[in-house]
Amino acid sequence: MPTQAEPVAMSDKKKILFVASECTPFIQTGGLAEVVGSLSKALAASGKFDVRVVVPMYSDIKWEFKQQFNYIGNIYVPLAWRNQYCGIFTYEKDGVTFYFLDNEFYFKRPGCYGYFDDGERFAFFSRSVLEIMPFINFYPDIMHCHDWQAALAAIYLKTNYCFRPEYQFIRALFTIHNIEYQGIYSMDILSDLFDIYGTYAGLVEYNHCINLMKGAIECCERFSTVSPSYAEEIKNPYYAHGLDPIIRKNEFKLTGILNGIDDMGYNPKYDKHLFAPYSPEDFAGKKVCKSELQRMLGLRDSADTPIIAMISRLAAHKGLDLVTTVIDEILQDDVQFVLLGTGESHFEGWFSDLARRYPGKVSANIMFNGDLSRKIYSGADIFLMPSKSEPCGLSQMIACRYGTIPVVRETGGLKDSIHPLENGYTFANYNAHDMMYVVREAISDYRNKEEWAKLMYRAATTDFSWNRSAKQYEALYFDMLKY
Repeated sequence: MPTQAEPVAMSDKKKILFVASECTPFIQTGGLAEVVGSLSKALAASGKFDVRVVVPMYSDIKWEFKQQFNYIGNIYVPLAWRNQYCGIFTYEKDGVTFYFLDNEFYFKRPGCYGYFDDGERFAFFSRSVLEIMPFINFYPDIMHCHDWQAALAAIYLKTNYCFRPEYQFIRALFTIHNIEYQGIYSMDILSDLFDIYGTYAGLVEYNHCINLMKGAIECCERFSTVSPSYAEEIKNPYYAHGLDPIIRKNEFKLTGILNGIDDMGYNPKYDKHLFAPYSPEDFAGKKVCKSELQRMLGLRDSADTPIIAMISRLAAHKGLDLVTTVIDEILQDDVQFVLLGTGESHFEGWFSDLARRYPGKVSANIMFNGDLSRKIYSGADIFLMPSKSEPCGLSQMIACRYGTIPVVRETGGLKDSIHPLENGYTFANYNAHDMMYVVREAISDYRNKEEWAKLMYRAATTDFSWNRSAKQYEALYFDMLKY
C-alpha cells in the first residue's frame, strides 16, 4: 500500500462513494452533514482514495453553490410501478466529487425531512444512487451509507442489484449516527413503495413493520457508529430503541469510530465571528470575548465570574431535566448561565422564565444562531452537556477548541472525548445532584487561575481533527477490501 507521501495513480486509488441525505457546506440540519463533509475531505486529502459524495438536490441548497453545479445529464429511475426523472449535477471541492440528484417532485420543498412521503423520497434517492453508477461510470469499492435515509441503498445493492456483475464486488458500510431514527413503516407498502418483494421482505421486517435500519445492518458487510462507547451502548435495550437484538446478532461486524471536527473551521485564532482572536499559547483575547459577551447578553460584566454555557437542542435526552432540577441551587454561587437553542416548548418557556427570574445572571436565547454560538463558545468558561444519550456530540469538542472546559455525562462520544484532569469534567450517573457536584467542582477549580489556565491549554490542544478519525476509517475500508 502506498504511503501518504507517495503519489498514487488515480487507477490505483480505492473508490469510495458516500451516500447521505445531507452534507456540509451545501445542506445541513445536524451533525450528519458535518461528518459527511469533513470525513470525505480528509479521506481525499490522504491521496489513497477517489472520494465521491451523492446527496439530494434540495431547494434549500444555497444559490451560491447551485450556480456552480454542472448538469451532466439525466436518467429515469424505476421504483416499483414508478419511473421517475433524475437529473444529475456535479461539483468538485477539496478533492471530492459531489453529485446532486434532482427531482423537483421529491426535493423542491423547504427543509430536508418531516414530510409524509419521506419513505418514498429516500427510496427514490437510494435507488437513484445505484442507477447513476453506469451513467457516471463509477462503481465504488466501498459504498458508505449514512443513517436510515440511505439505508435502502445498501439494501438494494444486496437484493435487486446483486445479480448484476458490475455490482457484485461493491462492499457496503452503513453508519448509524442516531439509532433513535430507524425508518419504520407499515409492511403493507413494502412492494408498492419500496420495491422489495418475496424472500427479501425478511431482511427489512422487524416487529411486524418495515425497519430500514435493520435491513441495512443485515445487508451490509460492516456497520459502524460515531463513537466506540455508543457502539457498546446500542447493544443495550436502554439505548437501542428496540433494535438491540439485531445489534447483538450482528456485533461481529460492528465498529465504533469517534467523529472529529473541522479544526481549522473551529479555530479561535482565525474565527471571524469572535470579538477578539486568541490561541492556546495566548488566551488574552478570550478575556475580551467574555467581557463583550456579557455586555451583549445583558449579564453583569465581571471577569472573575465563571460563565456556564449550554448550546443544545432543547430535548429531554439532552439532560435538561437535570439542569432544571438544580440550576437554582447552582445560581446561588457567583456564576452566570447562558443558554442557546430551540426545541420542546416547555423547555423553551422554562428557560425563558429562568432568565426573567435572574436578570444579569442568566441569558436564555431561544433561537438558532451560528454567529452567537461562536461568541458563546469563545466567551464562556464552562460548557455543560449532561446528555442522557449522545452518539458522539460535537459541541464538547468545539468547546475544548475554544478553551471552554466541558462538564459532561459519561455516555457515548462524551465519554470517549472528555477525560477528567485532562480536558474536562465528567459524571457517570444520570442524576441531577451528581451533575451539580461536578459543576461546583469546576467552579471551585476556576478560582485557581494558574491550574485553570493549564486545563484550558490541554483542552484547546486536544486532537479532535478529522485526520485522526479518517485514519481509522481508512483501516476499516482496507479491512473490508481484504475479502
